[in-house]
Amino acid sequence: MARRVRLRTTLAASLAAALLLTGCGGGGEEQEVTGSVVDPPFEVAATPMKDTDGKPFSLAEDTDARLTLVFFGYTQCPDVCPLVMQTLTSGLNKLDDAEREQVEVVFVTTDPATDTGPVLRDYLDRFDPSYVGVRGDLETTKAVAESVGVFVADGEELASGGYDLGSHGTYVIAVDGNDRAPMFWRQSTSAAQFAHDVSSLLGDA
Repeated sequence: MARRVRLRTTLAASLAAALLLTGCGGGGEEQEVTGSVVDPPFEVAATPMKDTDGKPFSLAEDTDARLTLVFFGYTQCPDVCPLVMQTLTSGLNKLDDAEREQVEVVFVTTDPATDTGPVLRDYLDRFDPSYVGVRGDLETTKAVAESVGVFVADGEELASGGYDLGSHGTYVIAVDGNDRAPMFWRQSTSAAQFAHDVSSLLGDA
């Protein structure tokens, strides 16, 4: 995949400003960010995987938006993954058009054996057709996830013939234009909190 020209504006100033919101302005009307700041930020691994079209995709080299939100999960997840994805989608839908255009969402599957390109594409289209689906072999996925502080367990075959994926971290990771991850959100984050934090980061940069 040809690398597009990217905005190199760092989110460092945005994070500092967002964290100080409650101290600026009278009456304490401003709301602090919900996301957890990583200091120093994670350095995102540049290891290439593949997008849903089978083209190389790296979380460092090919995340071209000013802010990229990354989630590791799998399409057959019965509860947490669809809940986080729907909440994140609802949050982004609260942004105005100018803000929304600056944000990209990438879903990295933790079940590459099942989540083929077409399966991933069909799953993500239910949330937003603009979302990018990414897959790699399990070892690559684990290494990339580890670079941004997300745990991905090995799956195992069950005596019943089924497959247990084990567990995976449920954080939504913020990746900036300098290939660093300075913030993450927990699965309990609400749509309103996602919208507030993303708007704050974009608006203060």
